[in-house]
Amino acid sequence: MDNLGAAQEVVNVRPGYARNYLIPQKYAIEASPSNLKMAAEKGKVKAKKEAVLLGEIAKVTEVLKATPITVGAKTGTSGKIFGSVTPIQIARAIREQKGYEIDRKRISIVDEVKELGTYKAQIDFGNANIVDIDFEVVGE
Repeated sequence: MDNLGAAQEVVNVRPGYARNYLIPQKYAIEASPSNLKMAAEKGKVKAKKEAVLLGEIAKVTEVLKATPITVGAKTGTSGKIFGSVTPIQIARAIREQKGYEIDRKRISIVDEVKELGTYKAQIDFGNANIVDIDFEVVGE
């Protein structure tokens, strides 16, 4: 249905196509005045929820960007760490230091972390809301 339109969009199709395929498969409903009114209400509710969600994302982003997150890692004598820093460790550090529970699957590390220092990670909150955060790897 890629070429027919997006959800909540009104499109014109042939009557037989609508009657025999789109409506029985629950891909579409008839554009009656009552259905259009319900769709407009759903759109308003969705817009309000998105506005609240964007406000919460902005608060979390502000807190995460305020100071870098510190991640501890075991190191050798030359400053290289054993293994690598993973999104699981970053999620745990965010929970302990900032108080926010962020799913590890939403976190991606930009560069491979093999030494002590400051690095960048990205958190994808969905709907193209990607936030870059800094984290510092320190020796334990």
